[in-house]
Amino acid sequence: MRATLDGIYPIMSYDGIQKPMRHLRIFLAPILLLLPASRADVRTCGCDPAKPETMAARECSLCREAEMRPAEPHIFFLRDTNPNKPDRLLALPRHHGDKPQHLAGLSAEQRTEYWTAAIAKAQERWGDNWGLAVNNLERRTQCHMHIHIDRLIEGSEDDRFVVVTGPSEIPLPRENDGMWIHPAGGKLHVHHGNPAPELLLQHLTPKPNISKE
Repeated sequence: MRATLDGIYPIMSYDGIQKPMRHLRIFLAPILLLLPASRADVRTCGCDPAKPETMAARECSLCREAEMRPAEPHIFFLRDTNPNKPDRLLALPRHHGDKPQHLAGLSAEQRTEYWTAAIAKAQERWGDNWGLAVNNLERRTQCHMHIHIDRLIEGSEDDRFVVVTGPSEIPLPRENDGMWIHPAGGKLHVHHGNPAPELLLQHLTPKPNISKE
């Protein structure tokens, strides 16, 4: 998606204002290009597979994908359509849940199956250089549950994590928080304190188109 910057930061007609505005636009461009052009509030999602007319909204597109899949396997994978995330995969449960769907709405057995499948896919693609991320509801653009899978950006590690030995021990995210996971020393570090941890996974940062003066 492309964000239109001109509508946000108009350029004044004299150099004292024009140059600072241009620099601000250049700084913000890569950030805005990583974001969707519009973001629905998935916390009020009304997707209902029994009512096809409710599935037409943009935030229900992953729900529609789930509906096209067979009942098994319980977990399936899609490539992220954002061109700034060329290697990004999404792991999704086949079944629908709460509106919006979230990890707390899955049973402990379902969560273990879900994390196990996501970790196996990440290891298959990137060995031990992987990360999984779940944004909080406010930062999600889709109401169907999904885990981001990609390589972890080097240097992302912080001290806000718990150590677990496997998928069955991964806790639920904290309230209004995101969660990201990566391997470390034969175990898993489960991090908290970041509402949109998918940004810690590899993505392209488009270079702004800087015009010559």
